Amino acid sequence: MTDFHRALRSLRVWDTDLPSFDPADAPSEPLPLFHSWFTAAVAAGQTEPHTLSLATADGDGRPDVRTVMLHDADARGWHFASHSTSAKGRQLAARPEAALGFYWPVQGRQVRVRGRVTTGSPEEAHADLHARSTGALASALTGRQSEVLDSLRTLAGASGEAWRRAEAEPDAPVPTWTLYVVEPSEVEFFQGDDRRRHVRLRYRRDPAPGGGWTRELLWP
Repeated sequence: MTDFHRALRSLRVWDTDLPSFDPADAPSEPLPLFHSWFTAAVAAGQTEPHTLSLATADGDGRPDVRTVMLHDADARGWHFASHSTSAKGRQLAARPEAALGFYWPVQGRQVRVRGRVTTGSPEEAHADLHARSTGALASALTGRQSEVLDSLRTLAGASGEAWRRAEAEPDAPVPTWTLYVVEPSEVEFFQGDDRRRHVRLRYRRDPAPGGGWTRELLWP
């Protein structure tokens, strides 16, 4: 057995006391439950609970996934941001749908979101970026996300110049920075159970204009 396989076999899942979850007490819409679970994850000491897996597909239908940060979750949907010229930006332009996955192992919880993706206004994108740190602005100013890089030296030079500009011009515009909003059609809440009787509650939105939500349990 290799070191990799020994390490893999040694791992255990949810070596902690898991919270209970009674779907009968869940609200009629998914957003309040997401807010509740998110704040509970923060209170429980979950590392980086605002990170999520973002899945998209390109124009040929080939899937792609990466980790991004949640910027907000409100009545419009789940927000994240990136350059419109990045791989994810190009994929979303070709196929404006996405899936999100949150995993909070400290409580054995997952949240999955699927839906159509829209973009915020340029003013919203500007405000979103400039509400963040100098480092975030410098990274955005560096640009060229997902393009081929010839060397780390080139990156260091571009990053250094971007940092200098971010510090000198804290309101510097980044025209390609885009705020994306996933408008949910489905949201699933997964509560792990140490006897593997996991609780899965899915919300499905009625596609009719102004439609409400249907709640249903899923087999683990």
